[in-house]
Amino acid sequence: MPRMGAGKAMSSLWRSDGAGNYGSQGLRMTHYVDRFGLKVAAELAAFVEQDVLPLTEVAADPFWSGAAGVFERFAPENQALLAKRDKLQARIDTWYRDEAGKQADGAATAAFLREIGYLVPEPAPFQIGTRHVDAEIATMAGPQLVVPVLNARFLLNAANARWGSLYDALYGTDALPGAPKPGGFDAERGAQVIARARAFLDESFPLAGGVSWTAYPGGVPVLADPAQFVGFTGNKAAPTSILLRHNGLHAEIVIDRQHPIGKTDHAGIADIVMESALTTICDLEDSVAAVDAEDKVAAYRNWLGLMAGTLEASFDKGGKVMTRTLNGDRTYHTPDGGTLTLHGRSLLLARNVGHLMTNPAVLLANGAEAPEGILDALITNLIATIDLNGKGKFRNSRAGSVYVVKPKMHGPEEVDFTDRLFDAVEDVLGLNRNTIKVGVMDEERRTSANLAACIHAVKDRLIFINTGFLDRTGDEMHTAMQAGPMIPKAEIKASDWIAAYEARNVAIGLACGLSGKAQIGKGMWAAPDRMGDMLEQKVGHPLTGANTAWVPSPTAATLHAMHYHQVDVFARQQQVATQPVPAIERLLTIPVARGRNWTPEEVARELDNNAQGILGYVVRWIDQGVGCSKVPDINDIGLMEDRATLRISSQHMANWLLHGVCTAADIDAAFKRMAAKVDAQNADDALYEKMSGREDESLAYQAARALVFEGVTQPSGYTEPLLHAFRQRKKAEAKA
Repeated sequence: MPRMGAGKAMSSLWRSDGAGNYGSQGLRMTHYVDRFGLKVAAELAAFVEQDVLPLTEVAADPFWSGAAGVFERFAPENQALLAKRDKLQARIDTWYRDEAGKQADGAATAAFLREIGYLVPEPAPFQIGTRHVDAEIATMAGPQLVVPVLNARFLLNAANARWGSLYDALYGTDALPGAPKPGGFDAERGAQVIARARAFLDESFPLAGGVSWTAYPGGVPVLADPAQFVGFTGNKAAPTSILLRHNGLHAEIVIDRQHPIGKTDHAGIADIVMESALTTICDLEDSVAAVDAEDKVAAYRNWLGLMAGTLEASFDKGGKVMTRTLNGDRTYHTPDGGTLTLHGRSLLLARNVGHLMTNPAVLLANGAEAPEGILDALITNLIATIDLNGKGKFRNSRAGSVYVVKPKMHGPEEVDFTDRLFDAVEDVLGLNRNTIKVGVMDEERRTSANLAACIHAVKDRLIFINTGFLDRTGDEMHTAMQAGPMIPKAEIKASDWIAAYEARNVAIGLACGLSGKAQIGKGMWAAPDRMGDMLEQKVGHPLTGANTAWVPSPTAATLHAMHYHQVDVFARQQQVATQPVPAIERLLTIPVARGRNWTPEEVARELDNNAQGILGYVVRWIDQGVGCSKVPDINDIGLMEDRATLRISSQHMANWLLHGVCTAADIDAAFKRMAAKVDAQNADDALYEKMSGREDESLAYQAARALVFEGVTQPSGYTEPLLHAFRQRKKAEAKA
């Protein structure tokens, strides 16, 4: 079936006026200043020169001349790598169309992919050589938050989520059966919380002689393992808190007999504070809508606030203005009379943009927009030197490193490109080699299939590999788009290739020596309101041998931390390391529905589910510039959505349209039905702009539709090119 167009070609949505100024349809103009042949948006230049450089040891001219050299050297190679993606995809498309009988044969698929250079030879056995890595990444196991960098309040919440109240997390969520009664403190719910917290203490910090924590009278506890008692506050004879450690993670028992909870507790325990989010990824990519210099400066300014320690956010709470700042460190007395200081904040990583997108914040000498990933590498690392040089209020990395997560890289060539790019940025900033560490997102098929070679390409700066089900599935669909119709989205999670993908990631990471040096991570729990289910299911992540996994909120981090007390991840890694690596042929088995016919009702249900998810996310992205939020699904269950979820839904609809499972009319009907539903779900949002009944006017609706009808031709199935184009139009119209 031929693809259906979405109307106006996207190339006309963003254009140059011929004089180096870019604007959406000529409505929005950007003023540029010259910096060593680069055209830099005036607001970006002012931010760098007035706000950032004075806090660093880098002067303006060396920085901009160095940046110009980096762009001159790496921008053409960046473009060539993207062209290679397209070339390989064209070969794969042809093979899937012409060799239908071989699609289910993993060996035949592997042979073909080796022939075209998609699969590369495995490197000889090696161990990564990364040095100067903070303990939160190298030797500790615990939750990881991902937070949009454009939201200062969320950033502060995430950074401060290193420590969280277990009592609050249990009381206010469905982590325990039932819910608190309205109208003030529910004593019955409180007793339920205390009982579960005492059970946690019994499991993780057993008392001597088999005594339960329910009988703990207060004071310094007598533990079965005395080494677990590592600190206290107040007087040792009558401490105000007890600090315990298990599996490398701390928990603090707060003792306050004057506290409303403590005074009702026979031991005076007012709370148990868990060491929770060890690390936080401050995201400039999938969870933000940053399409121009204005957006990029806002993102960089928040990252600056974190590195300088000055970030603040004020908000109204119950009619009172509250101001949030970064928490300080935590100091305790040790049992032997010394002191112990623990980090008060999560260790912060910056997720830069991948290789695909450009941004008009900087124009190259030829007038083209600069690759956004190169821009991020220069600016985020420049800002991070404030921390390296000790000029911030707090220290982020005590090991002297900068941590950058790099997403959406396709295979070892692109990972090697990042390694050499970071070399060049280190030279511009005067940093020692491999100061900038890299986390490699294992979320594209060519990376998964060549994971050992990808790790080898950054073996001396690697601190992170992470699986991501949604982006990985989106790339799976796009890579095998021509192979046939995909099985329904909900069934893909049970596919054999997914199991092989998750297991190979851990096994290969361990074989390459990541244990004790780097994180092996797992993906997001997307339902922030379903903490009971998370507690039941997400223990599976540390059981795989992964020493971190993503959570959607500080509360979720506190609850997920319990799993890392339940599972000794590093002992588990030793067990997993003895297991065989799943064969590449399993990874290459695509989720195509062979000989399956769907009823019209099944098709409509799948289309409605995808269309509702697309519209619910896109309407906030385009109209409000919100790149990540809790979006109600078709069943009104709130899910944390970012561009990865959008990619899988739009690619699935595009695939079914391509293979005739549905028609263009079916898709349009689903979008119209779901526009009304999404409008109703957002009825209480004063900023919301309705889509239903004004489909031809709503840029958000048009963008959602374009993601499907142009989905087959989008590079790797990514949503960014269309989202950026429509968001730029929306911003231009608002400022016209």
